[in-house]
Amino acid sequence: MAAKLLEDKLTCSICLNLYQVPVTLPCGHNFCAACIWKSWRCCEKACPECREPFPDGAKPRRNVALSGVLEVLNLAPPELGPEPRAAALCPRHGRPLELFCRTHGRCVCSVCTVHECSLHERALLDVERQEREAQLRAKLELIQQQTTQAKTQLQELQQQRSQIQDSACNLSSVVSGKFSRLLQALELRRISALRDIEAGKTQVLAPALEVEQRLQGHLEDLAQYGQRVQELLEKVDDQTFFQELQQLSEPPEPFGPLTPVQWDEDQQLGTLKELLSLLCGLLLKEETPPKVPAKTADLDPVEAPDPLVQVPSMMCPVRRKLWQNYRNLTFDPDSANHHFSLSCQDRRVKHCCQPQGPARPDSFALWQVQCAQSFQGGHHYWEVRTSDHSVTLGVAYPELARQKRGTITDNIGQESCSWGLCIQENGVLARHNGDAQHLPPVSARLLGMDLDLDHGSLSFYSLEPQARLLHTFHALFSRPLCPVFWLLEGRTLTLCHRPRAQLPPAPQAT
Repeated sequence: MAAKLLEDKLTCSICLNLYQVPVTLPCGHNFCAACIWKSWRCCEKACPECREPFPDGAKPRRNVALSGVLEVLNLAPPELGPEPRAAALCPRHGRPLELFCRTHGRCVCSVCTVHECSLHERALLDVERQEREAQLRAKLELIQQQTTQAKTQLQELQQQRSQIQDSACNLSSVVSGKFSRLLQALELRRISALRDIEAGKTQVLAPALEVEQRLQGHLEDLAQYGQRVQELLEKVDDQTFFQELQQLSEPPEPFGPLTPVQWDEDQQLGTLKELLSLLCGLLLKEETPPKVPAKTADLDPVEAPDPLVQVPSMMCPVRRKLWQNYRNLTFDPDSANHHFSLSCQDRRVKHCCQPQGPARPDSFALWQVQCAQSFQGGHHYWEVRTSDHSVTLGVAYPELARQKRGTITDNIGQESCSWGLCIQENGVLARHNGDAQHLPPVSARLLGMDLDLDHGSLSFYSLEPQARLLHTFHALFSRPLCPVFWLLEGRTLTLCHRPRAQLPPAPQAT
């Protein structure tokens, strides 16, 4: 009985086992050192029995008397430190934490599994630790991979940024140099033009100044003669009057008609206009700056013989759809009027003042030229760029007359075998078989023609600033059609070419 009573006095109220390294709190209650530290980790720092707060910064003191009693009774285990870290004991039961409750997600002892986690999913602590460590290592490896990828992407982005900065710097240098040269050329030409105008003025005004001086002298002579006549009229004595009248000479002869001063402003600005046009060409001429590797839009620019006929890469939906049937065409040199000059691999034609050679047997006597390609079936689209208005574009059957008939210089759309659109300064004419339909004025710089032989339609489009339908002819086309063009003197027309566009198929012999 006494032994039982003594064992109760030596039992820890937390773990319900004999004291292991007993410690005393200020309130006088005793506990195992490991038990009290475990309790304070999950609860407030106070006595578990009387709830008296434990001072901050203080440590439980070892109970020497109880330790001695336990040693005498040979019940004490080896002495442990004040806060053992290696011992993993259950804070409620004081038993070693050997299992892991996956349901509650915490470590438990054998007593917990019996009273609290009997129906929960459990695993050995070492096994669960290995699985969780494997999961963390997998996450760490994924983080390392993402870190490596992010560093690579950051390096690529920094490299692209550096390339863009270098390209922008080079491009700015090119543009600055181009404008600097342009400004220098403009300044030199300004000085030269002002000097030429001054010289022309001096040359034209020199005879005028001489005539002006003669007129001033004539006016003075007239004034003197008039004064003498006035004085003679004022004479009172008749004898004096008649004597001086006999001495009076004849009045000065009339000066005669003046020759108009010839001053032609166009003549003074003729060479200047030509030079300014060349300078504009220099400004518009494309440079090839260092390219920056980057993804570009899926839009191919229309390739043209020179930068002046480049078509912007940003296409509206209507024009993008028309491009699906794009055809690269060329002019037929044998059909060109002898005033026409072909260049840029027969893609450009210019109407010159002087004949460019003798007329060919099959050439137009009219100011016209046709393409080397013709269409007999299918769907076809092409674009042209013009220098100004006063041009006609259309299609015609092979029997279109090539000789002049009366005073007509443009027969596209004047006969039943042709359809045409005449671009004039004050408007547009859609013509066929001699009938003309008046349309509002449009920009004649960039035009498109869409020929759908299967559905019998011919449409004309103005493409700047956006694609806009001008007119559509509907007809049952029965024979091969060939694009044909008329140009006024001084005009230029260019067939725009698009990369990878196909030539129209050759007509099949029937």
